[in-house]
Amino acid sequence: MSVDLSEKYQRQLDEKTNRVKELLSTFYESTIDIYASQPSNFRMRAEFRIWHDGPDTYHIMFDKVDKEQYRVDQLAAASKVINSGMQIMTEAFAGNEVLRRKLFQVDYLSTLTEELLVTMIYHKQLDEEWEAEIQQLKSAFPKHFNVNFIGRSKKQKVMLDNDFVIEKLSIKDKTYQFKQIENSFTQPNAKVNCSMIEWAMAQVNDKSRDLLELYCGSGNFSVPLASCFKSVLATEISKTSVNAAQFNIAANNIDNLDIVRLSSEEFVEAMTGVREFKRLKDVNLSDYDFSTVLVDPPRAGIDDKTIALIQRFDNIIYISCNPLTLADNLQELSKTHKVKRAALFDQFPFTEHIESGVYLERR
Repeated sequence: MSVDLSEKYQRQLDEKTNRVKELLSTFYESTIDIYASQPSNFRMRAEFRIWHDGPDTYHIMFDKVDKEQYRVDQLAAASKVINSGMQIMTEAFAGNEVLRRKLFQVDYLSTLTEELLVTMIYHKQLDEEWEAEIQQLKSAFPKHFNVNFIGRSKKQKVMLDNDFVIEKLSIKDKTYQFKQIENSFTQPNAKVNCSMIEWAMAQVNDKSRDLLELYCGSGNFSVPLASCFKSVLATEISKTSVNAAQFNIAANNIDNLDIVRLSSEEFVEAMTGVREFKRLKDVNLSDYDFSTVLVDPPRAGIDDKTIALIQRFDNIIYISCNPLTLADNLQELSKTHKVKRAALFDQFPFTEHIESGVYLERR
C-alpha cells in the first residue's frame, strides 16, 4: 500500500470518526471503537453496466458527480477474485457474439475462499448455445476458483450450477459458513463484517437469558450470537433471506436459534397481542426470557412502534448503516436507555457511507 493511499485512507477515516462523534455527542462522550478496512480489495460484490464499442465490449461505471460513464478494467475496491473474473470476462467477450450480444449488465459476488458467482443480464432470450459458451468460459478460470454463472433476461433465469456462494468467516477463532444468495443482501466488506459481529458479541454474554434480533437477514449476527445466549429468536421479512438463514443454522449446527418470517412491524403486533400469525404457530413467545435485542434496520431507521417495543429490553445492540437515522432514533431511546459503547465499522472506504453501532443499557 502506497504512502499516499495510506494517508488518504486515514484522512477519510478520521473524517468519518469525527462525523460519528458529532452525531452521537448528545448521547455518548467516551471513546468510539474504530474498525478500519483494508484500503483496497475489500468489496466482495460489484455491479457493472456493459458497454459495446464496435467489436470491443467492456465494463463501465458512472461518475457520481457528472454521471459520465467510464471504462473499468480493474476496480481497486473489489476483491482480487472479482478483478480476476473481470479480466477473464472481458477477454471472453472479444469476438464472441453469443456472450456479448445484447449483454447489458454483469454482477459479481465473491467470497474470502475464492468462490465467485457471475450474473449476466441480457436483452435477449438465452438458449442452449449460450449455455454451451458458458461451459467453455468456465474452463478459462483458474482451477482453484469455484465459479458459477447465472444468465438472466426478461422472465428468464438460466442457472447452470448454484445461485449462491458459501462464505466462510472466522469469528472469535471459530469458522462459520454463510449461504449468500444471488441478488439478495449481504454485507459488502467481509473482514470488517467479522469485526462488527465480534464487537456485537463482546457487548453482552448472557447464557441464562435470550436474544431477540429484528431485521436478521440470513443470520449474519444471530448465527454467531447464538453462542452468547440461552436461545435466540430472529425475524426477517424476505423469504430468500429466511431460507438462507435456515441453511446457515443447519450448516453451523446451531440448536438454539429460530427464524420467523415477520417484519418488525408484524412482530410488534405479535408481541403486544394485537394480532396472531400462522407463521408463529410453532413459536411460543411466552417461553422466551429476552434480556437483549439486536437491530440492524434499513437506512430509514426504526419506526415508532418498534422503538417502543425495543425499549422494553434491558440491553439494545443497534447496528446502523445511516448515522443520521441512528441519532434520530436515539432521541427516543435515550429516554429509557444510556449508550454505553459506540463503534464505527468502515465497510465502505473512500465513500461517504458510514456503518456504526451503539450498545445501550436500561437506565
